[in-house]
Amino acid sequence: MVKIAKSKILVLATDGFEQSELEVPLTKLRGEGALVHVGSPAGRKDKKEIKGWKNGDWGNGVPVDVELNEASVKFYDALVLPGGQINPDTLRQTPEAVAFIKEFLASGKTVAAICHAPWLLIEANGVKGRKMTSYKSIKTDMVNAGANWVDEAAVADQGIVTSRNPDDLDAFVSKIIEEIEEGKHERAVLAA
Repeated sequence: MVKIAKSKILVLATDGFEQSELEVPLTKLRGEGALVHVGSPAGRKDKKEIKGWKNGDWGNGVPVDVELNEASVKFYDALVLPGGQINPDTLRQTPEAVAFIKEFLASGKTVAAICHAPWLLIEANGVKGRKMTSYKSIKTDMVNAGANWVDEAAVADQGIVTSRNPDDLDAFVSKIIEEIEEGKHERAVLAA
């Protein structure tokens, strides 16, 4: 078991993340004493920050602490995937990001996805047979991938946390903390 104040968390995102869905967990988890890094895939001309999406336009930049190819699943206790439409759609087309998420799922460590980010869990074969939620517009995608979709603020199933939208951020962060402090979760690794 890891206390939240001693935990290490990676927030994986790229340009177009929903501003609040990255910034709120980042701030709250750091406020609890966790070491939280923002990671993003390599190969960008400007590797120093990623740009958010807020109110239908580009938002603020957030500094990138680590390139994904330099991150290690072994180092982190949890992986947080913010939503927005652009961010997860880009990441699910990035083999390096999908492979990292698959490895994290296989590790039994906490994986948390909000809004449209469960698309990444679908791409990583992480939803079949699991109780989950998401933004309502991707409910059909979740159900078609085999999730037991529910309309709840925050859902945890074997250490995989999902949430619907920015209105649920407090519940999302609370559930992340709870799952990290429970430790590793025994869960089946799903076939491709």
